[in-house]
Amino acid sequence: MLGVTGLEVVDDTNTALYVETLRSERLRIGVLAVVLAAILAIVSAIFAIFNDGIQYFASKPVGPELPVYVIGPFLLYETAVFFLLSRAVAGKLRPPAFARYVNAVVETSLPSVILLVASTYTEPAVIFGGWPSLLYFVFIIAATLRLNFALPLLTGVSSAAGYMAVAAYVLPLSMAASNPVETVLYHLSRAFIMLVAGVVAGLVSLRLRRTLVRVNEQNAARERVTSLFGQHVSPAVVERLLDENSSAEGEVSQICVMFLDIRDFTSFARQRPPREVVDYLNRSFAFMIEAVERHHGIINKFLGDGFMAIFGAPLASADAAAEAVAASREILAEIDARAAAGGQPPRVGIGLHAGPAVTGNIGSPRRKEFTAIGDTVNLAARLEQLNKEHGSRLLVSDAVAKALGPALGPAVLIGSVTVKGYAEPVPAWRLD
Repeated sequence: MLGVTGLEVVDDTNTALYVETLRSERLRIGVLAVVLAAILAIVSAIFAIFNDGIQYFASKPVGPELPVYVIGPFLLYETAVFFLLSRAVAGKLRPPAFARYVNAVVETSLPSVILLVASTYTEPAVIFGGWPSLLYFVFIIAATLRLNFALPLLTGVSSAAGYMAVAAYVLPLSMAASNPVETVLYHLSRAFIMLVAGVVAGLVSLRLRRTLVRVNEQNAARERVTSLFGQHVSPAVVERLLDENSSAEGEVSQICVMFLDIRDFTSFARQRPPREVVDYLNRSFAFMIEAVERHHGIINKFLGDGFMAIFGAPLASADAAAEAVAASREILAEIDARAAAGGQPPRVGIGLHAGPAVTGNIGSPRRKEFTAIGDTVNLAARLEQLNKEHGSRLLVSDAVAKALGPALGPAVLIGSVTVKGYAEPVPAWRLD
């Protein structure tokens, strides 16, 4: 795909910028078409209603259809360009970059044509003192939507050149004026203002373009972060990742891992249709996910009837263990509140362990996922499973208990428990 500068688009940011440029151009053309239609309607009405008054200033008969002959073709041109740009935005057309420069010259010729036609009917003072010469500025102002410095500048240059060309053609008729030098300076000053207006419009357009580029880059970065860390990364975490420009390459991090499992889910799912099972999971996970995100954790992956959450990565946190415990207790408190209200919330088991783990992108070049790997993850999963044996809902490792100290709150040391895959028993604490 070709960009607005004629360069090949090679990434999503440039593609988005190209599409936004086309949309902005279409908006500009639409505005101009509406303005020209309004001018045509007003001028045609004036020519039809006040034709006798117009004849008073004209050196020869003026037909009421004259505005249609002069402005009508330009209105049709803008309408055609609008529909072509609509097709381009829809991806059905790819206009060449140089067409925009040709368009700038064609558009700004309208005021010049009106002035030239008017010069055949009336005096120069009437021509240049009326509204047609101000029409140049409408095109210059609208050029700010072209998101390109060169195009508004070209519009200003084309307007100034067109105006001076008409003045040079008409001025010989007025050389009998008492001060022709003053007349020339008057027209030169107006042309200079058009040129300056084109420069200003170009600077404004460049500013708009840079703002749009920055917004597109931020959106692309946000999408990359969200894609990398999963759909359920909270907006706050995404913003912090963008602000800190965090890396997703593999590194050793001090984290706290949470494993949560919904009890008796297999028998529940066997007795109900799939849609009801999915709705149940969505309702159950909704408040759990909110609790995890509220305490700066991320849902790393869903495990059917449970999930794995990470605290302390990808953004480091000295309070990862405390945040995981707080999120776990909030989940259990919500379950208890719903049960007390007569609801049927899920029964869960939660396991927490804190320690070092390798965090980063894992997978193939085609499909990667941010995750954590190591003994810390394995032990958290084992603790969650031990809830069934001990009739508990929340078990944490000794590392988590030591990290919180007195802030751990109500807790019961159930002793050293045998963990599958571990040669030595592991101390565990019950927090529910």
